[in-house]
Amino acid sequence: MILARYVANRYLRAFLLLAGVFLAILLLIDMVEQIRRFADKGITIGAAARLSALAVAGSFYNILPLIALLAGIMLFLNLSRSSEMVAIRASGRSGLRMVMAPAVMAALIGIAAVAILNPIVAATQTHYSAAVARIESGASTVSLGKDAVWLRQGMGDNGGQMMIRAARTSPDATTLYDASFIIYDPATGPKTRIEAREAALSDGEWRLTGVKEWSLDAPNPEAEAHLLDQLQLPTELTAARIRDGFGSPQAIPIWELPTYIAGLKRAGFSALRHQVWLQMELALPLMLAAMVMVASVFTMRHMRGRKTGGLVLGAFAAGLALFFLRNMAQVLGDNAGVPPSLAGWAPPIVGILFAIGILLQLEDG
Repeated sequence: MILARYVANRYLRAFLLLAGVFLAILLLIDMVEQIRRFADKGITIGAAARLSALAVAGSFYNILPLIALLAGIMLFLNLSRSSEMVAIRASGRSGLRMVMAPAVMAALIGIAAVAILNPIVAATQTHYSAAVARIESGASTVSLGKDAVWLRQGMGDNGGQMMIRAARTSPDATTLYDASFIIYDPATGPKTRIEAREAALSDGEWRLTGVKEWSLDAPNPEAEAHLLDQLQLPTELTAARIRDGFGSPQAIPIWELPTYIAGLKRAGFSALRHQVWLQMELALPLMLAAMVMVASVFTMRHMRGRKTGGLVLGAFAAGLALFFLRNMAQVLGDNAGVPPSLAGWAPPIVGILFAIGILLQLEDG
């Protein structure tokens, strides 16, 4: 028990050290990118640093499996160079028992990341998107209510806005049903209300059918309302922008994802991407443990007299392959190629089974 706790603490220190290094590097790189991106907006270094602090959380969260892999390599290399690995193996401890302590520690880090870091990343992503929208003077926003879909878009250069509410939408976000359009004038406020049975998104315009239009600045809007079979309204929205307006699944805390997925389904959208993300988040602790076990296959041995560089490169290549397998499974899941549960859980299970098989082969021949 004491030995397991010692090895686990060594792994935790290695993980925190590498996490700090990668966080600093990502922050510097992102600051340069923010300055380059918003150079024509007159952004200051302080503003770029604030944007980078918001944006870097998501990038850091995405590379946690790679940090877990490198921490595992670092741990086993240090144990080997200090001859502690020889002493541990001489005490009769098997390879599987040896790797169990850092793997469990990696899983605990993964649980903490999902429970604590995931909501933080979601909040920073939301604030970052809002900050970028303010800088770029974004013209459209999409949100999902409990019983409706809400959209907002700009109306030209005069600062006008148009609010759109729809009871539901088609899965590809090109058609709204039971839609209401309210056009705002920047000086006088709401000036036109339009109700439509159906609103189809075409190239640069909404094509409304079954229309009733009210002029809200008239003395009696209802008396002067008129019915139209069809009406066209200009728009800068596209189906892709509407779908992307809901934000990436990463921008939603994991505790709120099940409710959000249910809301997407009620509104008529496909929630597949969010379902895949939910399963991948639940499987993240297992993924970090798998990375440690993959690292142990190549580096959990006495390195003196061996080609250390080749073994380290092999460990990194195997972990990188598992990382790309995870990303590929996510893409397949997002495109309905595999079920969400399989996309989330198959990669870490494959990595663990691979590591166990190799370790048993090394132990028993």
